[in-house]
Amino acid sequence: MSAMRMLITAGPTREPIDPVRYIGNRSSGKMGAALVRAALAAGQEVTAILGPVATPFPSAAQRIDVETAEQMLAAVLREFPKHDLLIMAAAVADYRPVAASAAKLARKGVRMLELESTADIVAAAGRIKRPDQRTVGFSLETTPDPQRVRDKLRQKKLDLIVYNAVETISSELIQPTLFFADGSEEKLPSRPKGEFADILIQRSAGLFD
Repeated sequence: MSAMRMLITAGPTREPIDPVRYIGNRSSGKMGAALVRAALAAGQEVTAILGPVATPFPSAAQRIDVETAEQMLAAVLREFPKHDLLIMAAAVADYRPVAASAAKLARKGVRMLELESTADIVAAAGRIKRPDQRTVGFSLETTPDPQRVRDKLRQKKLDLIVYNAVETISSELIQPTLFFADGSEEKLPSRPKGEFADILIQRSAGLFD
């Protein structure tokens, strides 16, 4: 594998409701940490853009910490032009409050929270992608729907997308299916995320062949 610059996102985002509450998800960052370790072990130069994670990340990677989807979007769009490959392993919150309260909200019966969609970060990266760059995404689904995954692959201009079930979001194991832009698929048996990370780094490097 020839050396390249890899940009890897990991962990959740937190979308503030007020100064102490937020909308988030159960992402642990374990998949992203495994990918960073695998990429470094393969001799790649790695930048990691991380949401709020407790999982340890290798110090050899350049680390950029963010909290919200908007901050992660800005970091990806700033950093991606400097890199050969983006692996979007972060579990970005799909929604955020339309307006966050500047003061802590008091508990007061039923409260309605108006939400809006956050930016589709990997799609935004796809819009600025050069012909010499590649993008890899993840599709976390409750119910298997291969056509939905293929649609995401095409719409977001991805070169590879990893489908995995929602149960794996905080698990040590993953049972993924890889969908490639050329229409091919690769279904892999359940394995530790560290083992899968080695495979995905290899498959990602193969996208440049």
